[in-house]
Amino acid sequence: MPADSHEYTETALELESVSKSFLTGRRTVRALNSVTLAVKRGIVTGLIGPDGAGKTTLMRLLAGLLAPDEGRIFVLGIDASAQPQQVQSIVGYMPQRFGLYEDLSVQENLDLYADLHSVSSDERAVRYADLMRMTGLASFSRRLAGRLSGGMKQKLGLACSLVGSPPLLLLDEPTVGVDPVSRRELWSIVHRLVTDRGATVLLSTAYLDEAERCTEVVLMHGGKVLGQDEPAAFTRRFVGRSFHVFASGISKRSLQERVSRAPDVLDAIIQGSRVRIVTDRPVVPNATQLLGRDQAVEITPVAPRFEDSFVSLLKSSERVPPPSRLSLPGTLANAKAGNPDEEMIVVHKLSRRFGDFFAVRDVSFAVRRGEVFGLLGANGAGKSTTFRMLCGLLPASEGTLRVAGVDLRQAAARARARVGYMAQKFSLYGDLSVLQNLRFFSSAYGLKGKHQHERMDWALTEFELEPFADSTSRDLPLGFKQRLALAVALMHEPEILFLDEPTSGVDPLGRREFWRRINALAESGITVLVTTHFMEEAEYCDRLVIMAQGRILAEGTSEEMRERFRSDALPNPTMEDAFVALITGAATQQSGAAA
Repeated sequence: MPADSHEYTETALELESVSKSFLTGRRTVRALNSVTLAVKRGIVTGLIGPDGAGKTTLMRLLAGLLAPDEGRIFVLGIDASAQPQQVQSIVGYMPQRFGLYEDLSVQENLDLYADLHSVSSDERAVRYADLMRMTGLASFSRRLAGRLSGGMKQKLGLACSLVGSPPLLLLDEPTVGVDPVSRRELWSIVHRLVTDRGATVLLSTAYLDEAERCTEVVLMHGGKVLGQDEPAAFTRRFVGRSFHVFASGISKRSLQERVSRAPDVLDAIIQGSRVRIVTDRPVVPNATQLLGRDQAVEITPVAPRFEDSFVSLLKSSERVPPPSRLSLPGTLANAKAGNPDEEMIVVHKLSRRFGDFFAVRDVSFAVRRGEVFGLLGANGAGKSTTFRMLCGLLPASEGTLRVAGVDLRQAAARARARVGYMAQKFSLYGDLSVLQNLRFFSSAYGLKGKHQHERMDWALTEFELEPFADSTSRDLPLGFKQRLALAVALMHEPEILFLDEPTSGVDPLGRREFWRRINALAESGITVLVTTHFMEEAEYCDRLVIMAQGRILAEGTSEEMRERFRSDALPNPTMEDAFVALITGAATQQSGAAA
C-alpha cells in the first residue's frame, strides 16, 4: 500500500503482516509473528500481554527505532520503514527505562528534550507551564531528577516525551514500580491529553485493572495478536463464572491451593479471607467439585473482571497444566515446627535520619513466624529505608530492630545469615549463567560439597530453570529472572524472606506462580516481609502497614483497611481505594497543618 494512500483517516497505526526476530546467543527469537493490527486515532489503546509477548518490540518498531524483517508499518500515514526519521519527529516515545539525566534538574531535563525536538524559545515558556501544571512538578523545577520519587520521575519522563507536542504517544509500561496514587495521577494526565489535545495514545501495562481504563485493548502473546476489542467486551464473556469461596477451618492459602487444582477452575486468587475463582462455564460449583469432598463452604457470585478474560486466554494459549504441589526440602519444609506465635521480626520506635530529614520516624510493628506481612506506602514514604534497615544494609538512627531473635544493631551479620533477600531490581550477575549464579551465591552462603549440589539441583528443578542453566542471566525473560532471584534467596534455607517489590513488571501468570511459591513457604512456617505496589498482592498478606512521610498511617488486615472506607457511595471498596484514601487524607492533613 503506497504511503500517499495513508493520508488522514480514523486509523493512527497500521501493521500489515509484520514480523521481527532477534539473535540471542545461539537462539533466534521471533518477537513478532505476522502481526496485522490497526489502532484508531484520538483514543487510548492498551497493549496487554505477558513477558515476551512482543509489546516492547512493537513499540520500538512504531517509534521508527527498529525496522521489521517482514511486513509494513504506517504511523499517522507515514511508512515507518521508508521514513523512520519523519516518524521519530512526530511520535512521543516513553520506553520502560526513560532516559532522564539524574544529575540535571527537572528544568534542565525539559530544556534538553526541547533542544532535541527543536522547540523554539518562544514556544517553551507556554509549553513548560502547561506541562508543569499537568504533571504537578512546578514547585520541583530546580530539584535534581535523581532526587525525585519514582512517581515524580515517571511524570517527568512523560513531560519530556510531550515537549514536542506529539500527536501520537507511545508509552511502554509507564506505571511499573509506581504507587497507586501516582498511577491515578499519570492516568489523569493521559486522559487529558486525549480529551484536550486530541492525542492518540498506545500504552502497554502490566496492571490489568488499567486495561479497563482504555477505550480499546490489544491482547498479545508469543508475538501474535490474540484479540482486540473494548475491555467490557472481553469482560462480558465471563458473566456468571466468577465466585468468592470461603471455608472455615481452612487457611486462605490452603484453600487457594486446593481449589486451584479443581478440574473446572481456571483461576484462583486470594482476596482478603476469601479465594476468588473463575470457572470454565457459568455454573455455580459445589464443595465436592472444589475440594473433593462435601464440606461447609460459602460460594458467592461476584462480578467478572477484564483480568478473568486475559488470564483465561493466556492459560488456554499456553495450555497451562493444573498446578502441582511445591517441593520444599530441608529446613524450608520443617520451619513450621517452630512456635507459631514467635515474633520473628520486632520493630520498636524505629527512626532513620539523613541530616535533619527523617526518612523513617517512630515506626513500630511485629511479624510472627509463618506470617506474610506487607509494607505498603506511596513512593518516598520510607518503605525502602525501613526495608534496608531490616535487612541489615542500613543502620538505624534510633529504636529497636530484632530479626530472628538477633539485635540488628549489635549482630547484623548473624541476623543476615538467617534471612533471604530478593531485591526490587534484578541484582544478580548478568554476565554469569544461571548455573554460575547459583554456584556463586550458594558458596557465598557457605554451602559446600554434596549439600551445595543438592541445593543447586533443587533450585534448577523447583523453579524450572534447567532449560536455561547455561543461559546468560541478563538474557532471561523477566519472569525467569524473578525465579532465579527467588531461588538464590532460598539457597541457604532462611527462616525469614524479605521481598522488595518482587513482581514489579511481571505478567499476571508470572505473579500467580510467584505467589504460589510464597504461599507454600508461609504455610511451611517461613516468615515473609514484602513491599509491593500491586494492591491485589496486598490481599495475600495476613497483615500489613501503610506508611506515609516516614510514619505508619494504618495497620491491620486488608479487609479491615477496606472496611474503613465502605459507604453508600462506595459499597465495595477495593484495597486500592483504601490505599488512595489513606495516602491522600494524610497529604491533605499535612498541607492543612503547614498552612
